[in-house]
Amino acid sequence: MNTETGRRPQSGPPLLLPVLVFTALTVAYVVANRSTPHPDASGAEVLRYAQEHGTAIKAGTFLLLGSAFPLTVAAGTLYRRLRALGITAPGSAITLAGGILAAGMLVLSAMFGWAGGRLPADASPALARALADLSFLSGGPAYAATFALLVAGLSVTGLLAGLLPRPVAWVGLAIALVGMVGTLTLVGSGFAFLVPVVRFGGLLWLIVAAALMPRTRHDVRSRAA
Repeated sequence: MNTETGRRPQSGPPLLLPVLVFTALTVAYVVANRSTPHPDASGAEVLRYAQEHGTAIKAGTFLLLGSAFPLTVAAGTLYRRLRALGITAPGSAITLAGGILAAGMLVLSAMFGWAGGRLPADASPALARALADLSFLSGGPAYAATFALLVAGLSVTGLLAGLLPRPVAWVGLAIALVGMVGTLTLVGSGFAFLVPVVRFGGLLWLIVAAALMPRTRHDVRSRAA
């Protein structure tokens, strides 16, 4: 009971809805950009692709930008749910901060990608490569690392407070670790494969965690029993 208002704490809106919307937009973005040049492609290849597939790039960046908003809603809802469950440890704040930072990385990636898709025919290949690099870095390693914060905050809290089944929490911690290691893509392209592991593995994990996250302390006690 909230002694200040005399009302029960509110756990927030349904958690699974924004997570599913985020998942759908992410998958649609990946499909729309499945033929995007790899990070090791030359500037000339990137520029040629941008000139020939401008519509696909704009559609993809629209979907990517759109995915940032349900992710932000999901992070805020998770934070409110954890607070309503009595969690005052840093894990709830880390979950919120990670979600907001990850959404910000998606926004940056969409902005750089959109700008790269509008380059004129006489643009410099070096500029095309630079914009593609910024889009990849923000939407790839930077997103993976910040999303890892969300997963880590929720996993640790879920593990210590018994809010999530232990196997789910441990899988989340493994995904968070992979996300952090994925930042090594900045110093070696051999680590780039870790980024999609976090993107897709993290999506599946977040759906499971959202579905299993209790709404009240009574649910937690019932699960423990």
